Amino acid sequence: MSISSPEFWLAFLQLVWINVLLSGDNAVVIAMACRSLPERTRKWGIVLGSGVAVGLRILFTGIVATLLALPWLKVVGAVALFYIAIDLALPDDEGAESVKASESLWRAVGTVALADIVMSLDNVVAVAAIANGNFLLLVLGLAISIPLIVAGSSLVMAMLDRFPLLVWAGAALLGWIAGEMLLSDAAVMDRLGGHEITEHWSLLAAAAGAVFVVATAFIWGRLRLARADNAA
Repeated sequence: MSISSPEFWLAFLQLVWINVLLSGDNAVVIAMACRSLPERTRKWGIVLGSGVAVGLRILFTGIVATLLALPWLKVVGAVALFYIAIDLALPDDEGAESVKASESLWRAVGTVALADIVMSLDNVVAVAAIANGNFLLLVLGLAISIPLIVAGSSLVMAMLDRFPLLVWAGAALLGWIAGEMLLSDAAVMDRLGGHEITEHWSLLAAAAGAVFVVATAFIWGRLRLARADNAA
């Protein structure tokens, strides 16, 4: 499939469209991870986080299709995503303002990187299928998604600043994704009786994941606040 062929450009448009659909999760994670950064550092956090998100997607496209078949991999990923979601929902510790901006920036980028590795397990399969082994097509399509993720992250962050309650909605979204991922693991499906049964329960698992994240973050935050009050 050469760059001058209609098939190349049709696949390119398909790849861009897929990345538009898949960039929503990344935008939420980047916005939530960067929301506590100083104003002048936020732009760097968004740009670096978006670059990491796309770069990791390119890197993992070639190997994830094989990894997805490994038992328990999605379980590990789901547990990691649960932790990330809960951590992002919690307010910053007292004294967070004194942390150096550079340290906060790289911590945010690291959070984005870890979350994207987990969430890309499913996403890159669709991307790889469209690219069909054409690395140029893959890179072009994913490069186009960078400004989409940047714009999406900026919009979400503005909404988080104006409506702090949306932080909980973002955490619930990540919990929803983690719940779906947990149930779709090959080992879990085998133990529950196959794909048909797990597909039947996927909605319930996703909802349970969202509730688990919100409830855990709420209780954890309350306990942390109580400890701070007692210490004072």
